[in-house]
Amino acid sequence: MVSPMEDPELEAIRQKKLQALQQQQEQESERAQFEEQKKALMRQLLDIKARERLENIRLAKPDVASAVEQQLLALAQSGRVQVPIDDKMFVQILEKLLPQKREIKITRR
Repeated sequence: MVSPMEDPELEAIRQKKLQALQQQQEQESERAQFEEQKKALMRQLLDIKARERLENIRLAKPDVASAVEQQLLALAQSGRVQVPIDDKMFVQILEKLLPQKREIKITRR
């Protein structure tokens, strides 16, 4: 009879689980490093007021904030925007990037 500590199938399962955990930790580490780099770039691209506005957007709509960040990075890399972006310019960029809201008016007769 093989003891539980010497079972090759159990050891293989443990090794697979360990590899999966290590891979997950590496991915999380890479993701965290990417986020830190993105934050550093945003600090360079945006002035204080514009960064505050972006963080407010992130609190309300995280997906929109990520899309705006991607667009800002693309604009900066292509050289189509002057750095640092002030709040007024940031609002103009947001107006161009975000779809216009439709206003619905209800009239009662």
